Amino acid sequence: MIFAKFDGRPLIWAVLGLLGIPASATLAFAASPQMTRLLPEGAQRGTTVELTIGGARLADAEDLFFYEPGIVLEEIVEKNASRVRCRLKLADDCPLGEHGVRVRTASGISNLMTFHVGPYPIVDEEEPNNDFAEPQPIESNVTVHGVVVEEDVDYFAVQAKAGERLNVEIEGVRLGLTFFDPAVAILDRGRFVLASSDDTPLARQDAACGIVVPKDDTYIIQVRESSFRGSNQCRYRLHVGRFPRPTAVFPPGGKSGETLHVRYLGDPAGAWEGDLSLPNDVADTWKHFPEQDGLFAPSPLYLRVNDLPNVVEQEPNDAVGQATVGTIPAGFAGIIEKEGDIDHFRFAAKKGQRFDIRVFARTLRSPLDSVLSVHAADGKTIGSNDDSGSPDSYYRLNVPSDGEYVVRVRDHLFRGGDDFVYRIEVTPVVPKLTMGLPERTQYQDVTIAVPRGNRFAALVSATREDFGVDVTPMWKDLPKGVSAEVVPIPNGRPSAAVLFTAADDAPLAGSLAVLEGVAKVGDREIRGSLLQRTSLVRGQNNREIWEYRQDRAATAVVEAVPCSIRIVPPKVPIVQGGSMKLRIVADYQEGFDGPVTVQMLSLPPGVSAPASVTIPKGKNEVVMPLTANPNATVGTWKIVALGRFDTGGGPILVSTQLVELETAAPYVAFTYPQAAIEHGQTITLPIAVEVKTPFEGKAKVELLGLPSGITTEPREIDAQAKQCVFPLTADDKAPVGLHKSLVCRVTIIQQEEPIVHMLRGGTLRIQKPRPAPAAQPQPKPQPKPEPAKPAEKPLSRLEQLRLERAQQGNP
Repeated sequence: MIFAKFDGRPLIWAVLGLLGIPASATLAFAASPQMTRLLPEGAQRGTTVELTIGGARLADAEDLFFYEPGIVLEEIVEKNASRVRCRLKLADDCPLGEHGVRVRTASGISNLMTFHVGPYPIVDEEEPNNDFAEPQPIESNVTVHGVVVEEDVDYFAVQAKAGERLNVEIEGVRLGLTFFDPAVAILDRGRFVLASSDDTPLARQDAACGIVVPKDDTYIIQVRESSFRGSNQCRYRLHVGRFPRPTAVFPPGGKSGETLHVRYLGDPAGAWEGDLSLPNDVADTWKHFPEQDGLFAPSPLYLRVNDLPNVVEQEPNDAVGQATVGTIPAGFAGIIEKEGDIDHFRFAAKKGQRFDIRVFARTLRSPLDSVLSVHAADGKTIGSNDDSGSPDSYYRLNVPSDGEYVVRVRDHLFRGGDDFVYRIEVTPVVPKLTMGLPERTQYQDVTIAVPRGNRFAALVSATREDFGVDVTPMWKDLPKGVSAEVVPIPNGRPSAAVLFTAADDAPLAGSLAVLEGVAKVGDREIRGSLLQRTSLVRGQNNREIWEYRQDRAATAVVEAVPCSIRIVPPKVPIVQGGSMKLRIVADYQEGFDGPVTVQMLSLPPGVSAPASVTIPKGKNEVVMPLTANPNATVGTWKIVALGRFDTGGGPILVSTQLVELETAAPYVAFTYPQAAIEHGQTITLPIAVEVKTPFEGKAKVELLGLPSGITTEPREIDAQAKQCVFPLTADDKAPVGLHKSLVCRVTIIQQEEPIVHMLRGGTLRIQKPRPAPAAQPQPKPQPKPEPAKPAEKPLSRLEQLRLERAQQGNP
């Protein structure tokens, strides 16, 4: 449908308005479609299959996005809000393994789920099959689709001949539905367990096991949840047959485009060798499905494919003096074949060179939990690493002097085995760039659905390694009628916004768009592509168990919606430490009047905003308060906001235009004096003013943060002011003490818009008045001194004797 314009509105809205019919009552936009189940979960390649998609808001489904080639949507047979039935054609050479899929509706793009393509016919589980004595019979080389509910155990019976291999592998958690931990076992008819498996390094949380059949007989395959739990979401694909199931390939990598002679390890029938043609393109980690006697393994082995030559270990290399010699850059390949095994490799390097030394083991689904160390030729340790963000090891070598160096690798617990393969890549340090689409909501990956005649914005991230310059995003293969306005990602910033706009007459269609990043370091151009991760299954503490990675972005033009939003461009800057009220306006079509929730998607560094604000129903404008911290980066930045609303069919997202916002240094600076005031006192607070950017007219100055009981009045200053004096009055209840909360709000009006400064740093000490001096008491009257008695004449010796006789009573 093409939307013509009538009086500035899409014709469909105008006609409904003329008829007096509210558009929102007629068109319920089934935005944000959601998938919850695919049945079947997979199919055999070279076949046609009817796929049923369960979910919500699917009534306007139009197409499917597949991230890998080989699957074609032939027809949508039936669709309603909760289900879509469609017919898929799988090519004879359709790549084996998981295929990411999304539903594109007329109004949105769904979440991602995975559809699995295998080499073998599909058999559905038939209940009851939970009795060992009455298992479900199946042929060899088939894939069974089943489900394990709580305390459920499923049994299958297969005929096998002596000397054949019988391999069993289950895809459970790898279907990406739930945290399902399956276990499998092969039993004989006497219930003797011949092989069993819970988790495996190759299949992660899933299981695989196999035997060489001891005699012609019927063998029983048991499937259960490892702890006898289960649910309707615990669905599985069980592969049973004579197919090969090696657990490793050696060497586990090589140069792109070469034919590599390899050895397959870990199969119950024993190792075998063959030639393997590696892809011409550098694939880093490449999925390879082993084949033998026309039968394919149901899931891949993983190899490193790049431009590095192989250096294969030569035993013995258990000591520094026995190290296998190679020339770097190179990929050193080896196997920790037995308990306690340690491998060494030697290479020459020159002082000042820098090399990344990285082990690939668990990344390639090897059981090896590596520990890496780097040594000088005499064995002295230079550095080591156990894990580096994963069970694999990494070390950066800054070569201290010309000479030979040795890398050593072992298992963390000194384990070993035939399939403990690894590859150590030693490469010069070079700049690397990876682009991303950061999630707005945790665990919900970003898709790009642009309404006709409207806008949609997203963040684009740039992960830089070993360089630091601006990155320019580039978009290719967008749907017809969609344009992208990109913002360079400045050095030091992780992301920037991109704005997509769809023309009024853009066809309702979609594409998997290509995102690249380009950076210039001197004469060298650095390019990086998109890596988008979809988290499918998480365990305890949200630990990721299974994910799917995409290298293109799901993009579509969707139906016009009854609301667009825009920012009123600010005419003045926001200053460091200041604030701004950003106006955001909603333009409604007939029949819809909100509410609309608005959130800022991109802001200058150091500028913040609330998580969201809402334009109320019946209103068309809201203020988004912005605050700049004192260290906000000065410059001019592109900002954008997202609007979210619902017309009854799920959330719809639109965005504003990109608008420039300048972050500037404060126009004025204040220096506060040390001030003290007593209860009942009035003082003046003289603040020194320094005008750094001249301005016109008067600026209003308000002294905020005053303690209760302290009052003042706003003042005004102009560009010539040297001082701003506030009168302060304290009442008797003002809290005593030192208060460090004083801040001046300075509002400068330029181009009829306020530039609001918040100038902090003022202090005020409040104290009680000193008490009045106490009255001095009157001195007591002193008694009149008595006249001094005349000094007595001393007695003679004769007089003293007479006095003593008289005191004794003698005359």
